[in-house]
Amino acid sequence: MKIQLKHGLPIVSLSLTHNNHSVTLPNVLFDTGCAATVFDTEALAEIEVYIDFINGKAKRMYGVGGTSETCYEQLIPELQIEHIALDKLPIQLGSIQESYGFDGILGIDFMIKTKCKVDFNALEITFAH
Repeated sequence: MKIQLKHGLPIVSLSLTHNNHSVTLPNVLFDTGCAATVFDTEALAEIEVYIDFINGKAKRMYGVGGTSETCYEQLIPELQIEHIALDKLPIQLGSIQESYGFDGILGIDFMIKTKCKVDFNALEITFAH
């Protein structure tokens, strides 16, 4: 996966697949300072992933300056990012496109789960899975 630096931020484009529906998200922040992986609710609605208000948990996502947004954390069966199955990784859904301008944020939880390696000289991410 290639990294593009936009305004000094590491941005990746990735594909998500759920129940044979796929979407490409071109503006995802690769954020080593973020604990959780978050996707914009409208972006994931394209692959029929919706907030599960019954089984999901409301969480607060805090950004720079201490402002917070409510997100919903849930397990999404049959979710793949690129070629990696993430059925056991809690994903947060929220309105981050409007607030932060990103389709999603790949957090440290995703990086650890996928054992990713980042080459900042080549601006490339590789995965162990």
